[in-house]
Amino acid sequence: MLFKTLGLTALLSACAQATLQIVPGATWTATNTGKHVQAHGAGIIKVGSTFYMIGEDKTDGSAFQNINCYSSTNLVEWTYVGALLSRTASGDLGPNRVVERPKVIFNQSTGKYVLYLHIDSSDYGEAKVGVATGDSVCGKYNYLGSWRPLGFQSRDQGLFQDTDGKAYLLTEDRANGLRINALTADYLNTTGTSSVYLWNRSIESPAILKQGGYYFMFGSLLTGWDPNDNVYSYATSLSGPWSAWQNFAPAGSKTFTSQTTYILPLSSTTAIYMGDRWVSTNLMRSTYVWLPLTISGTSVTMSDRVNWTPNVSAVLANGAVVISCTGCSGGSAAGYIGGSSGGSVTFSNVRADVTGRTTIRVKHLNGNTVQRFADVTVNGVTQRVAFLPTQDGNTPGSSVVHANLNAGIANTIVVRITDGSYGPDVDRLMIPLS
Repeated sequence: MLFKTLGLTALLSACAQATLQIVPGATWTATNTGKHVQAHGAGIIKVGSTFYMIGEDKTDGSAFQNINCYSSTNLVEWTYVGALLSRTASGDLGPNRVVERPKVIFNQSTGKYVLYLHIDSSDYGEAKVGVATGDSVCGKYNYLGSWRPLGFQSRDQGLFQDTDGKAYLLTEDRANGLRINALTADYLNTTGTSSVYLWNRSIESPAILKQGGYYFMFGSLLTGWDPNDNVYSYATSLSGPWSAWQNFAPAGSKTFTSQTTYILPLSSTTAIYMGDRWVSTNLMRSTYVWLPLTISGTSVTMSDRVNWTPNVSAVLANGAVVISCTGCSGGSAAGYIGGSSGGSVTFSNVRADVTGRTTIRVKHLNGNTVQRFADVTVNGVTQRVAFLPTQDGNTPGSSVVHANLNAGIANTIVVRITDGSYGPDVDRLMIPLS
């Protein structure tokens, strides 16, 4: 019997598992075009349960062609939706122009999607930032113009939207260093007379992740199209103080021949490094290197993977957190299920081959000497399930749940307990394949 596995974090894929895998550096073919995905220097925005990847079209080389948008519900299968902006007859978006590193965020107050871009001449002499707005995430955008933020150069740039709704422009000022600039309430311009923070060091391709009470800034050294050992810095406030820069991939690996473009948070404890593997002699065939980040306190590390399975469906709530488990898939499990806050883990978009009643295996840990319990809700139907003690506290055991699943991905499974007791630590779910 084969099973498909839904884990808590990024997992190495065993060949016997039927899982959708990210293959770093491979050709990624869009489902509806039959062509390699053209979304270089990209960012990702999630709307509902759908991820939208917005990046540069390099089909015909470095000069601006389109800002493309692709959609996916699993971060593996990408469908081309359309172009947000396309080449015009003249102006910033005209022939032989540089339009790079598109990033989109949503402004709750104005109801607009806001797109920032690096705008430049073919000799990179202008060094400006451009902005556009759209009414829908993958619709046509209205280009508003370009400028030098706070009067300084702006080359590689990124965006960061904090949990309080405030937004920031991350911009490489070649003459002075890397800047964090606050944006106005409508996100359409910088505000204030000075940067929130300035690193007096040349770092490009900036991207920020907020996790565990820290801000992490990622970026690349300046080596043109050639890769280098990318670095990160951390702080508890955007205004600093920030730590010294340090590697997150092994020294000498050149970030596995890639350059940072975006850091995608998947949950409160997991994130994906998104990088470009540039081929300067034929930019169309540049590929994407996406890898899971391991974050522990202020330490960020990244290992190479031939292929791996991203988890986009597990959501922890009400005090449940990811815990370390060396015997679990991906080295972690969902802990603190239950308790006084009623911690829970929800798996959405669970895929099944056929409609009908099936057996679901819940891989779990129980370090007690007595059994624990949890309520497992499958598509709205709840049943109490027992979880026996596991042998050494670090090797997952199995409990089984018999439930009705729907063919496709319209399935949701929730594990919780609300009586104040603690349920098991959940490693993964295993769904049998027909």
